[in-house]
Amino acid sequence: MRNVVVTGWPRADLSSVDALAAFGVATVHEAAGRTGYLGPGVRPRWPGIRTGGIAVTALCWPGDNLMIHAAVEQCQAGDVLVVTTTSPSADGAFGELLATSLASRGVRGLVTTGGVRDVAALQAMGFPVYSAAVSAQGTVKATAGAVNVPVSIGGQRIAPGDAVIADDDGVVVVPRAAVTSALAAATARAQKEDISRAAFAAGELGLDRYGLRAVLAEQGVEYLDYESYLSKLAEL
Repeated sequence: MRNVVVTGWPRADLSSVDALAAFGVATVHEAAGRTGYLGPGVRPRWPGIRTGGIAVTALCWPGDNLMIHAAVEQCQAGDVLVVTTTSPSADGAFGELLATSLASRGVRGLVTTGGVRDVAALQAMGFPVYSAAVSAQGTVKATAGAVNVPVSIGGQRIAPGDAVIADDDGVVVVPRAAVTSALAAATARAQKEDISRAAFAAGELGLDRYGLRAVLAEQGVEYLDYESYLSKLAEL
């Protein structure tokens, strides 16, 4: 790893990212071709939070948050800080003080594969945090890593300037170049879901709306009344 802080990355259009974030993680993930989801291990630290913004990345050594401090300087309004480590670490590398510093710059939240602490204070200040762990174990500030380099979380590549969308369902990342197409696809998907929602509210079944009865038949699924089912069991 090269120890570097990269400046001047091209950034996704924030207004487009905001529009995309309004659809939520599940819809964006589906609309983007089921790509970009960071997995169930990175989760909101309390219910009901959601955010969206532009990625600033920090790559740290385990048990060391030096590069988080370096990344704060590179953050601006509308950003989401994305942090990972060179090998797994659950230490509490982020807490209230760093959140206060980021919030003062208009940063919209944190996504990290590591641990966070001061969770009650973070919730009270309304700073969205998505992490893999909660840990009171602190960290040192001793080893250089990198800021604003591409990183990988859950098998997904996150580059500085990409769109980051997060809510109760987790976190999804959309590459900067794909934001416009993802927004169009999410809009179309949401409109289709609105029609389906109205149909379900009126009593239609997914089996009929999605043509699933034919799928069940192709899979050899039988409909049996109770007595017939017992007879079939007796034949075994």
